[in-house]
Amino acid sequence: MISLTSTDPARLDVEAVVVAVRPQGTSVIPVDADWLPAELARQITQDGTRLGVTGAADEVRRLPGTGLTAATLVLTGLGDATVDAATPEGAEALRRAAGAATRELAGLASVALALPTPDAAAVGAVAEGALLGAYAFGRYHEQDAPVARVEVVTPRVRDKAAKAALARAEVLAAAVHATRDLVNTAPNDLYPAAFADAAKAAVKASGAKGLKVTVLDEKALLAGGYGGIMGVGQGSARPPRLVKVAYAPSRATGHVALVGKGITFDSGGISIKPAAGMEAMKSDMAGAAAVLHTVVAAAQLGLPVAVTGWLCLAENMPSGTAQRPSDVITIRGGKTVEVLNTDAEGRLVMADGLVAAVEEKPDLVVDIATLTGAQMVALGHRVSAVMGTDAARAELVDAAHGAGEQFWPMPLPADLRAGLKSKVADLANIGDRFGGMLTAGIFLQEFVGSTPWAHLDVAGPAFNERSAFGYTPVGGTGVGVRTLLRLLEQRAS
Repeated sequence: MISLTSTDPARLDVEAVVVAVRPQGTSVIPVDADWLPAELARQITQDGTRLGVTGAADEVRRLPGTGLTAATLVLTGLGDATVDAATPEGAEALRRAAGAATRELAGLASVALALPTPDAAAVGAVAEGALLGAYAFGRYHEQDAPVARVEVVTPRVRDKAAKAALARAEVLAAAVHATRDLVNTAPNDLYPAAFADAAKAAVKASGAKGLKVTVLDEKALLAGGYGGIMGVGQGSARPPRLVKVAYAPSRATGHVALVGKGITFDSGGISIKPAAGMEAMKSDMAGAAAVLHTVVAAAQLGLPVAVTGWLCLAENMPSGTAQRPSDVITIRGGKTVEVLNTDAEGRLVMADGLVAAVEEKPDLVVDIATLTGAQMVALGHRVSAVMGTDAARAELVDAAHGAGEQFWPMPLPADLRAGLKSKVADLANIGDRFGGMLTAGIFLQEFVGSTPWAHLDVAGPAFNERSAFGYTPVGGTGVGVRTLLRLLEQRAS
């Protein structure tokens, strides 16, 4: 639960009060915390360094709440960033400081955030960060419960814009949490049919108007010519699905299609992956999870733009029925693909999804996928890639910047297309290993025609195998939801 309060933070009946600090010379200073008792303020400014407080981003330190009703005073670092939430950098600094604090305070029942909130934008950033940080996945074993009650201290308690920002933060955080939950779910529990059921349940639970779910099973996929999804899924005992989640508001101002890769487990198929690290391949459906919950969030917010999500769901397994290197498959629409490597399967299911999306003539198609290991080679574990038509790519980069997610524009060099030539089919599913992320994008480009299109490769950022940071936990991160929702909001305005 999250709420706004204008009560003096020193008098709030909570377990911990959080204030922001930043470096100043060899010490630190509290930010917008004139209410602090003199002794606590002195301790922070004079003894902060001795206590190990630097004010760096993601740093969270606890002190006794001397002079406060709360037992604990928590210092969360802003680093050197501006705190002007009117700028994307300032909003992200507040978001990250709030999220780091609530993540570190798991197990507490109540926390007040007394961070700078002079306007509605700042209220929204603090609330969003606090909720994103207050996450735990406890399906399979007990963990410290996330902070149960968060109060955001602000003078804007009665401000309609601030209340709206808070409500939006709740919807957005719920979408990110639900995406993380799906990514973190074990693949024996989340297979294509189970994912389809989860999509139905999410739509029903949302209570939002204008949402409809359609599921194509293996018979419908075969009849519809979805050769990519069927080819990838034919090696598994658990058959593939294509799920369409459509939000159709009255008097929509436009139509955006979102296509998500949903490989519920990727063994590599016959071109099997090395055993080391294969357990992370349960996250290969992160794109489809992000699409599902972006569509649901758009409906909950009542955005006046039509959104159609396509979840391309299959399990890539080796077996006697699995597709083989040198098989030729036919994608929906008729293009043939020679499968040279069965571990380049994501682009095959996405090709079917893109063709289906384009058939409905949307104004824009955006796909999101944990598509290539080459993305991590190029951009690391925290920065995602954006490719596509020039205007669409620029629009996605702008949306990501505003949302606080790191997406970097990448090219689609025409000369790499030659690497996808096949002697027996219209194209091969792999090319030269150098520039592999770009080649994968060029492959997908073959299936969008002239429709404005952007491709998001989130292979690294979708699943955090390292330490938690800011509002980002270990495991599923929910990357892409904030960017896609902001894109839809911009198109709706």
